[in-house]
Amino acid sequence: MSYTQVHPLPNLSPETEFFWKSGEDGKLRFQKDNACGALIHPPQPVCPYCRSSDLTIAEVSGSATLVAFTVNVQQWLPTMAPPYVVAVVTIDEDPRVRLTTNIVNCELQDVKIGQKVNVVFHHQDDVWLPLFEPSGIKELGAIPELDKSIYKARPMASAAKFEDKVVLSGIGQSEVGRRIMGNPLLLTVDACMKAIEDAGLKPEDIDGLATYPGGMMAGSGMSEGGITAVENVLRLRPTWHSGSSETPGQGGAIINAMLAVASGLCKHVLCFRTVWEARHAELMKQGYGRPSMGRVDGDMQWRIPFGASSASNWIAMAATQYMHKYGATRETLGWIALNARKNAMINPQAIYRDPLTMDDYLNARMITTPFGLYDCDVPCDGAVAVIVSAVDTVGDLKCKPIRVEAVGTQITEVVSWDQGVLDHEPMLAGPAAHLWTRTELKQKDIDVALLYDGFSFNCLSWLEALGFCGHGEAKDFLEGGHNIARDGLLPLNPHGGQISAGRTHGFGFVREAVIQLRGDGGERQIKDAKTAVISTGGGVPSSTMILRKD
Repeated sequence: MSYTQVHPLPNLSPETEFFWKSGEDGKLRFQKDNACGALIHPPQPVCPYCRSSDLTIAEVSGSATLVAFTVNVQQWLPTMAPPYVVAVVTIDEDPRVRLTTNIVNCELQDVKIGQKVNVVFHHQDDVWLPLFEPSGIKELGAIPELDKSIYKARPMASAAKFEDKVVLSGIGQSEVGRRIMGNPLLLTVDACMKAIEDAGLKPEDIDGLATYPGGMMAGSGMSEGGITAVENVLRLRPTWHSGSSETPGQGGAIINAMLAVASGLCKHVLCFRTVWEARHAELMKQGYGRPSMGRVDGDMQWRIPFGASSASNWIAMAATQYMHKYGATRETLGWIALNARKNAMINPQAIYRDPLTMDDYLNARMITTPFGLYDCDVPCDGAVAVIVSAVDTVGDLKCKPIRVEAVGTQITEVVSWDQGVLDHEPMLAGPAAHLWTRTELKQKDIDVALLYDGFSFNCLSWLEALGFCGHGEAKDFLEGGHNIARDGLLPLNPHGGQISAGRTHGFGFVREAVIQLRGDGGERQIKDAKTAVISTGGGVPSSTMILRKD
């Protein structure tokens, strides 16, 4: 049977053309550093191991080991019909090199972790995509071991903590729902004005603005238009502003605000985050926008040509390797989803509030193995705002402010979806380790956890990275859902998380932490909650923080 998938293609550049055209003669090639002998991928001008720039192009055998995969069932791309296998393979000559690719020429059920595979090229236009097929070798290859150094962070650079100079003084949230179809900037203004009122401030008191990811993603349903859009309607005339996607997760915008306030540049920074993914998807269906079918640039060129166009695919591959290594099952992830739904049922602002059983979870529509529908957060429309204020303004504030105990932001892993060890969500070990260097509190001192659950496996990875259970031990910690219940050892996401309450993209966790520490959670209130740990970031360099009552 001939291979008929039509792939999106990368945009060739002088730096990448050798790789994408290498298969013309049936050979796979990578950059090689003449100084240390390392193979380098994706192509770089400098070797990341020895920092030499004495690089050449080297041919390799094309033999590899499959170390992570997912069977994608969802139709993400119009020309690639599911199901198909997205995988990460390590190259025999240098297993530090990983390729995201497709496994072809075999039955789906025959794909397995550790399988030896060989390259086969798919020629399309002027590109030769390196795909892989089983080699027929029965012996399994090695799976990369966890590098425990990623859980070691630098000590505090100074005994003085900027966290002690700031408080969270106000929170606000717009209506949140599926396909509200309202103007996203209007949602933003609603949340912002509620936060200002909640803090007992006036708009003219706001002297700083911060957001994530800024205006660059305004047309994608992931931004209201950034600082420019909000300033043009509110006319706050801020002393300082920041809007960017290259922060430590979505919470990086709030941490930037803390730094600005702690430095004395501002007194009250309004931080906001708006999503309108549900409205955007509906508008696309109505013909108001068309997905770009052009060639793919930048980091995405190493994934999208293989049909891995969703973070669900990228994180699902890590979940598959994790399950293979540590014996976790879909039920392990199911306890996170069931806990979220149980909590959402008593949150009047949550999107999904119907009861959910383990059978419901296991029988739900598959998205990309091992993730079914209820492993994935809920695209929605809504906005959340948080105000960071100087600690010396506390006497002027309306609500009792919430203190910041510590933040964690350090990067200790490869900033990549596929080049690190794929047995956890990438790029969160560093922030988690860094957090505990900035506080004398320990895991046992945390009363409630608000942990990012863009997918259920994200949340599992945060539980382990933050040390609430050991690496690879989440199966036992989560069994039965007792430890993460509202009356359990570590109450988790009492508002329902993003899986059931809606994807407010990180900011919703900060808002819920403030609600819990104020004691305003109503039926979902965690008894005597005095400390809360928050994590934001679903694979981007992430961040975490601990908040506490004054």
